[in-house]
Amino acid sequence: MGMFGNAAGSANRLLQRGLWALMLLLSVAIYGSHAPLLTLCKLAGAREPLGAAVSWRHAVPFALSALLYAANNNLVVHMQLFMDPSTFQVLSNLKIVSTALLYSLLLRRRLGPRRWLALLLLLAAGVTYSFGGLRGPSDPAGMHLHVTPVGLLLLSVYCLISGLSAVYTEAILKTQALPLSLQNIFLYFFGVLLNLMGSLWSTTEGRFLEGFSLWVLLVVLSQALNGLIMSVVMKHSSNITRLFIISCSILVNALLSVALFNLQLTLLFFVAVACIGLAVYLYYGVT
Repeated sequence: MGMFGNAAGSANRLLQRGLWALMLLLSVAIYGSHAPLLTLCKLAGAREPLGAAVSWRHAVPFALSALLYAANNNLVVHMQLFMDPSTFQVLSNLKIVSTALLYSLLLRRRLGPRRWLALLLLLAAGVTYSFGGLRGPSDPAGMHLHVTPVGLLLLSVYCLISGLSAVYTEAILKTQALPLSLQNIFLYFFGVLLNLMGSLWSTTEGRFLEGFSLWVLLVVLSQALNGLIMSVVMKHSSNITRLFIISCSILVNALLSVALFNLQLTLLFFVAVACIGLAVYLYYGVT
């Protein structure tokens, strides 16, 4: 019996690791396909037991989390008035540093020099890829970046809120003795409510779902699924794992962009891939 018990335990652990790896790979694929799907939108147009009694006190903290996410998502749109999209892609990678700093300070998780070096390599990979990892046949060799002082201020606020929202949400998910499915209901209830209020407040012409195409629907469904996956990652792993998922997604982004839009990979893409590989090795591989 002992031998069969050990074999069953090993098989169970192997299955859990396989499911975890599959979930992370799916999230990488969703993150990486987000930008190409958005471009196509423009072109086309098991039950968990409760660990505690549920009350409104469990739901209220998620209101702040939803508010931070909503503010950050709207800030991304307004920032485009003060910088070009390429500049935003390059500088927005600074949220890697802000998230890691807040993760270390607020959650009191010490990151040693080797792990900080790994995170800086992730930053370098993101900047390198954004600066020119992909290029169209008619694109100029150099990239001309433009940003105003107001744009830099808004970018700083964006990086701060991005890191704060992620770390704050992780703290809530881990400290509450509630099923993750119920926590997601709380979070997305406030998220939908806040964004619906913002939509009704804004003076937009046309119907609410006007312009929705199959590509738009695919983006909505994929991002909703990815949000659920990220909640699992933050509850059972950490925001650092989330940063690695986002960074690895540039591989999927690049391959889809090449296949769908005939873009070309440049030397900077391979530099970014090398930085990501080294970062993964330093953070997870070295003991």
